[in-house]
Amino acid sequence: MKNFPNLELKPPLFYNGKVGIRFELGLDYDSDDAHENSPYIQGVYKRAITLFKSLHTQDDDIFIVADVDDFADGYKHEPKVFSRYMKDKSVLYQLNLTTIPYMFPEDNDEKSYQTHRFTLQCKTSDFRYISMIKAICNQDMGIKPSIFNRIYFINISRKTIFYIYDDRGCDLLATTPESVRAVYQQYNDWILDYDRIAIDAKFK
Repeated sequence: MKNFPNLELKPPLFYNGKVGIRFELGLDYDSDDAHENSPYIQGVYKRAITLFKSLHTQDDDIFIVADVDDFADGYKHEPKVFSRYMKDKSVLYQLNLTTIPYMFPEDNDEKSYQTHRFTLQCKTSDFRYISMIKAICNQDMGIKPSIFNRIYFINISRKTIFYIYDDRGCDLLATTPESVRAVYQQYNDWILDYDRIAIDAKFK
């Protein structure tokens, strides 16, 4: 990635980048909240979609990256992340696939796992990002539709990476603090307190 030349694109993404913000999405989860109409998941959706909109305009050029783990079963199919949410299916001709070493070698004792990385260059306006973001947030909630693959939104125009790891939170990486200072200031109350000291230090 030209804008992030030495970045390893894997979770925990926040700790892999030089300039980043970790936001909290889900607040006060309860076991009764595992349904689409719960105030908890609606709050998660609102924060995730609001942050995405603050970082992406309709005309921005972006890469959508989906990592699909292959546990030695030969899985190489497009994970429907793209075909389900693209408005114009012709954009899918730009979809690229590379196979890379499994992201978590400590869990790969047999050395038989690998990761298939699907990458699609498009514009924000080319896909139904609200529906996609909700599906990503649903992954651990037992709510359908769900997206279980790791999805990264790499904004070429604004030089940012946005990654929702699950309903608990999301990571934002940038090349400089100035490029995301407005987001840092506007949504400061949403920053995860656990990492707040380290984040604030980047923007001082």
